[in-house]
Order: sequence, then C-alpha cells, then structure tokens
Amino acid sequence: MKTFTAVIERCPKTGLYVGFVPNLPGAHSQAETLDELYKNLQEVLDLLFENGEPVCETEFIGTQTLVVG
Repeated sequence: MKTFTAVIERCPKTGLYVGFVPNLPGAHSQAETLDELYKNLQEVLDLLFENGEPVCETEFIGTQTLVVG
C-alpha cells in the first residue's frame, strides 16, 4: 500500500476542484465536490497501477508560503 499527496485547487472560472499528484504523470482529475474529486483521483491511481507500479518522475517535498512586496 502506497501513500501519495494530492494538490487540490479550485478553478475560479468553473468552480471545479482540480487535483493532481505531483510526482505521477497522468494522475489528475477534476470534480464539482471534494468527495467526487477524491473518488476520481482514487480511480486514476487504480488505473495507473493496473500495469504495475508507475515510475515517479520526482519526489514531492511540500509547499512553501512566499511573501512578496
């Protein structure tokens, strides 16, 4: 069992939640609710793992808050 971190944003134009797993190419989805997004991302990960473990292109480290001005 593996654990991945998903980055979740909300599109101001559509109101949809958009989520992606930074180190897995193709691991992204969108939905109207957070519950639906979670389900969609789970399905995407299941599909990516169908043919074995996908190769992670990077290592997710975290996020950083920056102050400008």
